[in-house]
Amino acid sequence: MNYTLHQLMIFQKITETKSITKAAEELHLTQPAVSIQLKNLQDQFDIPLTEIVGRKLVVTDFGWEIASAIEKIIEEVQGINYKTAAFKGLMSGKLKISVVSTGKYVMPYFLSSFLQEHPEVDLKLDVTNKAKVLESLSANEVDFALVSILPEQMQVDGVKLMPNQLFLVGNRDFIFKNNEYDEGFLEELTLIYREEGSGTRLSMEKYLSSKNVSIRKKIELTSNEAVKQAVLAGMGCSIMPLIGIKDEIKSGELKIIPMEGFPLNTQWNLIYLRGRKFSPVAKMYLNYLIEHKDELIRKHFAWNL
Repeated sequence: MNYTLHQLMIFQKITETKSITKAAEELHLTQPAVSIQLKNLQDQFDIPLTEIVGRKLVVTDFGWEIASAIEKIIEEVQGINYKTAAFKGLMSGKLKISVVSTGKYVMPYFLSSFLQEHPEVDLKLDVTNKAKVLESLSANEVDFALVSILPEQMQVDGVKLMPNQLFLVGNRDFIFKNNEYDEGFLEELTLIYREEGSGTRLSMEKYLSSKNVSIRKKIELTSNEAVKQAVLAGMGCSIMPLIGIKDEIKSGELKIIPMEGFPLNTQWNLIYLRGRKFSPVAKMYLNYLIEHKDELIRKHFAWNL
């Protein structure tokens, strides 16, 4: 066996993207170069790593086994790099954070300057829904999780960051007939929901339940971006975090509908398992965040204060 680390890394990216084209794009290589490296790796095994079904590349069961082994190999190589950097006096390692989907508008601003100060630190940032974020945190797969609603069944500590405000919004064609609407108005709307497991959806449902509102027509979509595009297109209205729609509100593409009891308010928190033993990088980032969070909020989120 004479496969190279380069071939293994390319195959790992192929399994992640399930596409030679996408793997090539993410690795900044040409598609033929990726195909050649995949062939060279495949030539060293008697069992197929991938198959073409229709026009789609499919990783075989054996291919997934190899991919799992490759992940461990690459982690060991990264460990060597981190130790080398440490001997040079540089702080290095991997920082792993899971973020609820709306948090993609928040978390980068609390990471950028830290990563600039510590270029040897690698970041793994997973953006998904609340249920999967908490699953990753519970399984101890990540150092931190960014959520807007604290979990009730998990022992966590964390750092409070900033408010998360949710408003009822419609598109530019929404005509205001009242200066302010009561909760009964929601029953007249087609309301666009996030999927089950979303923190935004949970906030919506808690509000609707507390007001005994029964929604007659609803649409369910699986991302904040999809919800925003649906509202922009006039498919209905939705309760959305301001942080993800502020540009559209400013341009007039979306309108905040004045509702009694709004905005709904939650709190962005970066949380971690209580009693977790941090890596040096995670501990350094936690200290950095505690020290600099107020400065970063004033710099990047003054409009939200």
